[in-house]
Amino acid sequence: MLSGSDTGIGHALAKYLDNLGFVVFAGVLNKDGPGAEELRRACSQRLSLLQLDITNATQVKEAYLKVSEKVRNTGLWGVVNNAGILGFPADGELLPMSTYRQCMEVNFFGAVEVSKTFLPLLRKSQGRLVNVSSMAGGIPLPRYAAYGASKAALSMFSGVMRQELSKWGIKVAAVHPSGFRTGIQGTSDLWDKQEKELMENLPADTRQGYGEDYLLGLKSYLLHMPAYCNANLSPVLSAILHALLAKRPHGLYTPGKGAYVFLCIFCYFPLWFYDFF
Repeated sequence: MLSGSDTGIGHALAKYLDNLGFVVFAGVLNKDGPGAEELRRACSQRLSLLQLDITNATQVKEAYLKVSEKVRNTGLWGVVNNAGILGFPADGELLPMSTYRQCMEVNFFGAVEVSKTFLPLLRKSQGRLVNVSSMAGGIPLPRYAAYGASKAALSMFSGVMRQELSKWGIKVAAVHPSGFRTGIQGTSDLWDKQEKELMENLPADTRQGYGEDYLLGLKSYLLHMPAYCNANLSPVLSAILHALLAKRPHGLYTPGKGAYVFLCIFCYFPLWFYDFF
């Protein structure tokens, strides 16, 4: 069972696992949306679509009941918490509190809700829990205070669950991809709305401190972000597949250019060097 299958990594993963012969339960935010329609068209009859807004406890419970009914006593082999939001990338001082709350609600609390709800099925199968975090969840990156904090919380949750659930034979992995081109970057309309909210809530002295040129440059940074992201998602898909199938899966996967290198620099070099780098 995976969440966030409308676009990006989740969408590609649903197709990838279906193509390999898995029975896939693909959770989507909008069961009537284009992402869901594409999965219906491109995938086999083995794939089941689930209406799943992970911030909606009722929908999470309904998804659990549907999956339980299909797997019955065999249990569920894997849960992949993939659904996530980025929010408008800007300095932590500039971000409105709503962005912090929304990132935590989706990227952390939603994933925890799904994990807790589906764990009885994983216990039956001694299966796998895979949490798609981010490189920003393991190292501090400028302009990702809200997103990074929510993903860091998810990574810590994964580590604790890995320790606690081992007594039932359940294996837990966190995946920290670096920059990949996914639907999480959002749409121009969404960016405009978030930028408007950010600008309207800035105190005059903060606006003056950063300067108009810098504030206008935030949108430019966002628009150019996809150019620096890898469109080939196969390293992430391979990492998740290994986490699901390997006899001894890693506790942490770092697919993508730079993900492991930046983490090593952060862990083993002085902080001033990492900050400079």
